[in-house]
Amino acid sequence: MGHANLTQRTMFRLLPVQILLASVGMINGIVSSLFASNFVGVKAMSAVGLYSPVNLAVVALTIMLVGGATIICGEHIGRNDPDGVQNIFALDIAVSGIIAIIVTVGHLIFGLVGSVIAIADDPEINRMLAMYVLGQAVSIFPLFIGSQLSTFLSLDNKGKRATVASLVYIVVNFILNYLFVGVLRMEALGLALAPSLGLWIYFLVQAPCFISKDAPMHFSFKELNWRDSWKIIRVGAPGAVGNAYHAARGIIVNSLIIASVGAVGISASTAANSLLSLFWIIPDGMLVVSRMMFSVSVGEEDRQSLTDVMRTALFNFIPILLVLSFVIMLLAEPLTRLYYRDPSDPVYMMTLMGFRILPLCMPLSIIMTHFSCYWQASERRIPVHILALLDGVIGTVVFTVLLIGSMGMSGVYLANVLNGLIAPVFVLIYACIYKKGFPRNIDELMAIPEDFGVPVYGRMDLILQDMESVIGVSSALQQFCEERGIDRRRAFFASLFLEEMAGNIIKHGFSADQKKHSVLVCLACRPETLILSLKDDCVPFNIEQRRQMMDQEDMTKNIGIRLVSGLASEMHYQNILGLNVLSIRLNGQAGV
Repeated sequence: MGHANLTQRTMFRLLPVQILLASVGMINGIVSSLFASNFVGVKAMSAVGLYSPVNLAVVALTIMLVGGATIICGEHIGRNDPDGVQNIFALDIAVSGIIAIIVTVGHLIFGLVGSVIAIADDPEINRMLAMYVLGQAVSIFPLFIGSQLSTFLSLDNKGKRATVASLVYIVVNFILNYLFVGVLRMEALGLALAPSLGLWIYFLVQAPCFISKDAPMHFSFKELNWRDSWKIIRVGAPGAVGNAYHAARGIIVNSLIIASVGAVGISASTAANSLLSLFWIIPDGMLVVSRMMFSVSVGEEDRQSLTDVMRTALFNFIPILLVLSFVIMLLAEPLTRLYYRDPSDPVYMMTLMGFRILPLCMPLSIIMTHFSCYWQASERRIPVHILALLDGVIGTVVFTVLLIGSMGMSGVYLANVLNGLIAPVFVLIYACIYKKGFPRNIDELMAIPEDFGVPVYGRMDLILQDMESVIGVSSALQQFCEERGIDRRRAFFASLFLEEMAGNIIKHGFSADQKKHSVLVCLACRPETLILSLKDDCVPFNIEQRRQMMDQEDMTKNIGIRLVSGLASEMHYQNILGLNVLSIRLNGQAGV
């Protein structure tokens, strides 16, 4: 239970920053749709809606790169490999820049000739769409690079800089929209150009953190292992494929809406989805936090942390989103009036029903996104692709075809909710097939391989919250080692190291602030190797730097650290996602 509490606290501590970072991509749609409906009109709203599938495809590419780089970097962090982290960072930025240039050229071409392409029946909508795409072309490069930088800032415990960048972007985006659309009347071009320029500022605020060569991750493109660039794409693609399928789904569903309801249905759907994207940043932020936690846990081969992350998602995140969904449904009418004010207008009722039905998709999404993320980190590409195809295209399209004829736009919205039920059914079926039986716990529901990490019988997890518990736990740890055939000498030293290092954390780390803290102790018994890991959420304390400084100090000070440093085969410290992580290795033939 203590292990789960520490994981849960860490995830909720990271969550506010990640929610704010997730808002960057959503703010564009929300502000654009509000200014489009209030200053430009329904046709501009239709143009924004027609661009939506393209936007999903662009976001899919950024998610592919962010997801792949985050997972691989998390694994390198879990293995204490800083050179691997730097290589992946530089590769990710380089590949992102190349793809961004290609996508920008495509946007410029369409923006210049798109007005003569009959995307919609109304030439005015086609003209606005072309201008909107032209303005979006300016945003592609800072969107791609800025998205990568914000993720790496979080991994490097510099989330405050990313937060500042997000807040600046939100303010600048609104001001420029008011100037370009409300004052200068630049219509669709202004709708796109305002957030595009805001994204450049978002990028420039973050970039200085990666300029110095002394930074753990910095802009350096020398001696890169370019073969790893394919690995970033390969690992990240399963997580992004869902957005690619959503883009295809958007094109198909838009066609069905135009054929059965008309362009007014596109306007209503765009209005509802644009404002709901403000609330979707919460499950999106939850996913980003879980992705980082999953990837580090895979790198550490920490079975317990994997299940704790999923447990937090299922038993904490879903209830939060259920409450949020019902609040949005209760506020459906005032939210609708932000866009349309005439209840007799068909677009008003269609938008209202969107706010009354679509919020139910949010809690259901947690199951799909988190299991896909876990499978992605575990490099199980087949179930990710199958679930993405079912959830991203087949489910929604099939339900829409069945319901739109009799229910109109309400049928389209209900199709999205019914589609959300596919993921839990698929996850359960997959677990049953993998385990050849009904899953009895989260470990089995996740279908974690038996050979992943240290077997349960060879692993000891403990939680310490005060000095009184250290001695008793130390004795239990020594007994645990001896019962598993570890020689007495190493068992004794493992016990001693626990006393010294956990006691040091409790004595100094717990008193550094007024917050509640705990120390998570994990002992992994491997052949010829004992690995003692201590995690705490106290203020950062780099024991390796401290050990180097001690050479100039009085030898009678910091005896515990000197003792462990001298006797351990290896000792490594990292600050991962705000957690101090100290790993001590005791080899059978070395050190002790």
